[in-house]
Amino acid sequence: MKKVLIITYYWPPSGGAGVQRWLKFIKYLPDFGWRPIVFTVKDGEYPVLDNGLEKEVPKEIEVHKIPAWEPYGIYKSLAGKKKSEGINSGFLSEKKGNGFIENLSKWVRGNLFIPDARKFWIKPSIKYLEKYLNQHKIDAVISSGPPHSAHLIALKLKSQFDIPWVSDFRDPWTNIDFYKELKLTKLADKKHKRLEKQVLNNADLVLTVGNQLSNELNDLGAKYVEVIENGYDPEDFIVNEEIEIDKKFSIAHIGSFTPSRNHQVLWNALHELVNENPAFKSDLQLKLIGKVDHTVLQSIEDHGLSSFVQKINYVPHSEVVKLQRTSRLLLLMVNNTPNAKGIITGKVFEYMASKRPILVVGPEDGDLNEIIKKANAGLVCGYDDVEKLKSTILGFYSNELNFNCEPSSYSRKILTKKLASLLNNLEA
Repeated sequence: MKKVLIITYYWPPSGGAGVQRWLKFIKYLPDFGWRPIVFTVKDGEYPVLDNGLEKEVPKEIEVHKIPAWEPYGIYKSLAGKKKSEGINSGFLSEKKGNGFIENLSKWVRGNLFIPDARKFWIKPSIKYLEKYLNQHKIDAVISSGPPHSAHLIALKLKSQFDIPWVSDFRDPWTNIDFYKELKLTKLADKKHKRLEKQVLNNADLVLTVGNQLSNELNDLGAKYVEVIENGYDPEDFIVNEEIEIDKKFSIAHIGSFTPSRNHQVLWNALHELVNENPAFKSDLQLKLIGKVDHTVLQSIEDHGLSSFVQKINYVPHSEVVKLQRTSRLLLLMVNNTPNAKGIITGKVFEYMASKRPILVVGPEDGDLNEIIKKANAGLVCGYDDVEKLKSTILGFYSNELNFNCEPSSYSRKILTKKLASLLNNLEA
């Protein structure tokens, strides 16, 4: 069996979609002739923990971990956070913080820690993996980012060993939605873009999750780009018990609810529907599952919707699947940022596998809309049309909108088969 070294920062007990992408690839790669070897961080700084995912790591998988110094302890001290508190992604803040400290941390993050705050993991990782590769035959190397420090580890290995390298861009680097919030100097911006270009120019294959991002990476200088979407694992959706749909008209948002996903069009639409339709008001329930930025809760309060909210903190992936299947409508908010057309959140595929209708607030001409339409999974409404959003929500409420979702092409096993084929072609 051929061997592939996978460099990924996010690994169980870390939770989130970025973990599941490679955890699932690793689960199915041996079925297609590839033995994965994982290299990751020891005791990393993770936004969320999901100890249940550790049970999904195949026992026969070889996992190497080394520690890394990370500067988050300094930030937590300045911001008055506990050492045990996680650092949220996407600048999500559950409590209103010190504006000066928040802005200072963004400047430091963008200008001093390039490409990211995991930069101190790069040198010890290279040293460890150089020794490993000198002693073991590896047929391919894969790096997964963000953090893009993982790509810089692989870039150095590529310069020293004649091994095919795949660079997986789960999210963009310089075109990510919060890049402009980093308050970069011209020098820092130039360095980010130079490093990004080096990765794209030297990787034998660049993977990404959608067509829009694929086009952007090609334009930035990638020599070979392929799309492998995030997906769902059918084994996670095997039903061993009867699923009872919520009696209330439950609209569930699952995952991080960041400020750039806080679209006033939704709160305006729900506010008007509650005031205009007594039956709708009686039946409405908003389920917010995961971390929610304080600005989202403030918007909900400002629109008189707080009494409809059921807030549930981060729950294990196994429980998330159940909550999705019992909800009447699954809500997906796409960041209203310049790269919005290319954003395909990982949870959309699990939403589809739940066989519950999906309401997306996002660009009607983006990659996500194409996926939703192809799978007959739901509807996408733009950021500004309150009346369209109201009529769409009422259509879901009255069961006038019916969808027979077919997500099978996004099965993790099918997607892994494509990955294995790409690896075989690189090696040839």
